[in-house]
Amino acid sequence: MTKTKIVFLTEILDQRIRKQKELEYYEKQLEELQRKMFFVKKEIDLTNVIIDIIQQEKVLDIQDYVNNSKLLERKNDTEKEI
Repeated sequence: MTKTKIVFLTEILDQRIRKQKELEYYEKQLEELQRKMFFVKKEIDLTNVIIDIIQQEKVLDIQDYVNNSKLLERKNDTEKEI
């Protein structure tokens, strides 16, 4: 005797619905992870820019900048007086 299995259409439909819900869940998770990845990549880019600036000594020393600006102003004022 052979046993035959009866496949009910409702079981197949239920399984399809479960799989669709599972897929929706993972799609939402993927979207959230992609959003987080975007921001982490931006933070890494910013950090790399900061590192490059520091390595190339492009950071201005505020005190030097202010002093140089004052010296230039004095020089300009002196030249105007002459």
